Amino acid sequence: MAIRNYRPLTPTLRFKTLPTFEEITTSKSKPHKGLTEIKKRSGGRNNNGRLTSRHIGGGHKQKYRKVDFKRRKHGVAAEVLGIEYDPNRSARIALIKYADGEMSYILAPDGLAAGAKVMAGPTAVPALGNSLPLSAIPLGSNIHCIEIAPGRGGQIARSAGQQATLSNREAGYALVKLPSGEIRRIHDTCCATIGQVGNVDHMNVVSGKAGRTRWQGKRPHVRGMVMNPIDHPNGGGQGKSKGGGGRQHLTSPWGQLAKGFKTRSKHKPSDRFIMQDRRINKKK
Repeated sequence: MAIRNYRPLTPTLRFKTLPTFEEITTSKSKPHKGLTEIKKRSGGRNNNGRLTSRHIGGGHKQKYRKVDFKRRKHGVAAEVLGIEYDPNRSARIALIKYADGEMSYILAPDGLAAGAKVMAGPTAVPALGNSLPLSAIPLGSNIHCIEIAPGRGGQIARSAGQQATLSNREAGYALVKLPSGEIRRIHDTCCATIGQVGNVDHMNVVSGKAGRTRWQGKRPHVRGMVMNPIDHPNGGGQGKSKGGGGRQHLTSPWGQLAKGFKTRSKHKPSDRFIMQDRRINKKK
């Protein structure tokens, strides 16, 4: 994917960088009808109408694309019909058609093009876009859409540009280095897809204006320090003060410490699968 820069004719255009969408081969507004469903908007509110997620609301209408993260059809080759835009995720998706005529969406890895063949299952070759068990993938391969539990579907490395590395296998488990730097043990019967998730330059996109962010359904995010003391623990004070005019620790609106406070459970069951923490210099 390429990034388009604009001449600084206006303040909006000065830092604006948007994708060119040159890798997309089908219309952005016309996904496959049988693989979409209505996406209802919550505005960040739960079933009681109470706001549980702030800064959500408005935006353009979207339809959800049913992406097959489980790659259910094993041993059946499919042809890539095209690469499509998905408004619900940063990655691109690929529309594939199996030999029996069934259509499906998968995450589009970087380099996958229309006309290519992809396959899932233990008998598939370790080629770009194919989904295999970790036991059948060569060591050192870049993978994405990795299962945590067998049959659950890909849950790790699904965002644009993400990739993990299969580093080793031992005692029925594979050691996978995740994008965060963490090295985790995953059962070698779990499946993963070969390659890196496409739309690699997504991290370089700059909206350029607040309006484009509102189109995406994101509402303004007001800092606590500029609020009044009644509205936020960090509010109040004269000038740009650190939290209420004193030297209190910065917190969330509900008093949770915002910097340095560890929120992960000390005895979480999944700790036994983490071989190396993502914080290399973590204090024991």
